[in-house]
Amino acid sequence: MKGNKITELLNIKYPIIQGGMAWIADASLAVGVSEAGGLGIITGVGPTEVVREQIRKAKSMTDKPFGVNVMLMQENAGEIAKLVCEENVPVVTTGAGSPAQYIEMWKEHGIKIIPVVASVAIAKRMEKFGADAVIAEGMESGGHIGQTTTMSLVPQVVDAVDIPVIAAGGIGDGRGIAAAFMLGAIGVQMGTRFLVSNECTVHPKYKEKVLKAKDIETEVTGTSTSHPVRVLRNKLTRQYLKIERNNPDSEELEELTRGALRKAVVDGDTDNGSVMAGQIAGLVNKEQSCKEIIEELVAEFDKCMNR
Repeated sequence: MKGNKITELLNIKYPIIQGGMAWIADASLAVGVSEAGGLGIITGVGPTEVVREQIRKAKSMTDKPFGVNVMLMQENAGEIAKLVCEENVPVVTTGAGSPAQYIEMWKEHGIKIIPVVASVAIAKRMEKFGADAVIAEGMESGGHIGQTTTMSLVPQVVDAVDIPVIAAGGIGDGRGIAAAFMLGAIGVQMGTRFLVSNECTVHPKYKEKVLKAKDIETEVTGTSTSHPVRVLRNKLTRQYLKIERNNPDSEELEELTRGALRKAVVDGDTDNGSVMAGQIAGLVNKEQSCKEIIEELVAEFDKCMNR
C-alpha cells in the first residue's frame, strides 16, 4: 500500500482513517491508530472540556497526526469547532450537517477538512465550500446512515468531484480496501474493525457482541424519522421496530433511545443499549492491537493487488 494524495495531505503512512465513533473514539484509540500509521480520530461528542482533555491526552502520547470528528447537529458543535483551532488539531472530519460556517475559520488555522457525505450532491457542495477531501459513506456503516450503498456511492462521488475521495461503510479487511480503490477511492475510513482493538476502551460486553455478530445481525432503526441508524439486533431494536411499524409518530421512540448509546458503550448494557456497528461486523472475529490490525490490512491489500 503505497503513499498517495491522502497520505501526503494528512502526513500519514497508510491511507486508513479510523471512524470518529461517538462515545467510543477517545485518545487511546486515536493514538493507537496514528502510531500504527493511520489517522486516529477523537470523537467531538460530549462536553467541550472533556473533548479538550482527550485532545491534550493524545498529544502527550504521540507526535503523529490525529483528528477530531465534529458532529454538527450537537448543541456544542460551535464550541468544538473553535476548540480544534485552539488546540491546533491538524485534521477535522464532520458529520450530521454542513460545516460551511466553520470552514473559513478552520482554513485560517491550517486544518484539513474532510466531511462525511452520503450523496453526490453533498460531496459537490463540500468541494465548493473548500473541503480538502470527502468521505463517501455507504449505508453499510454503523450508526447514522444514508440510503446508498458504498459500491454505488463511491464511484459516483469520484466522478463528480476533483478532490480525493475516501470510502467508508462495509470495509473490514484488505479485500474491502482493494475494492474501494478499484472504485476510485484513494483511502478508507473504518470504524467497526477498530471498535474491537485492544486500545478501544468501549465496554467489553460491547466488543463481545460485535465479535459474535453474524452477517445478518444488524438492523436499521429510525427509518420513519428520516434519521436511520444501523445497530446490532437486541431487545432495544425489537421494541423500537415494533413501535415504529405500528405508530411511527410515537413519543416512545425518542424515550427508548435517549442515552441508549452511552448505556451500551459505558455500562455494557447490550440488551437495552444502542450497539452501533456496521454490516461488516460478521467479518470481525478477533481482538487485536491497532498495529496488528493495520499490518494485517496492508498485507491483505497488497496480496489482492498482486493477484
